[in-house]
Amino acid sequence: VQLQASGGGLVQAGDSLRLSCAASGGTFSTYGMGWFRQAPEKEREFVAAIGWSDGRTYYADSVKGRSTISRDNAKNTVYLQMINLKPEDTAVYYCGATRSRWYRIRSAYEYWGQGTQVTVSS
Repeated sequence: VQLQASGGGLVQAGDSLRLSCAASGGTFSTYGMGWFRQAPEKEREFVAAIGWSDGRTYYADSVKGRSTISRDNAKNTVYLQMINLKPEDTAVYYCGATRSRWYRIRSAYEYWGQGTQVTVSS
């Protein structure tokens, strides 16, 4: 499975962004999809995930209420809509695909995209 993340950019605090992750080379609908982020000198951390079978969503406390993850199985794409962005949201955002149900665990993901930079200025 190949993943291609896009949609990052430089925005101001309070702005919104929608990240996209397009998948190819596998049966997209059978994978749980997640977004993680990594700020400079920090570990990659969980942001949000969506299950493959029931579409249930999961969020980190830091983004809950400001982010919405969704998927379009017809387009093999997962999205992360973020509103009211804060400077602490600045990071490289990665999408991943997993066949496990440990959606919050980085090591559970089998495939990763290349990342897209999100920079939020204050």
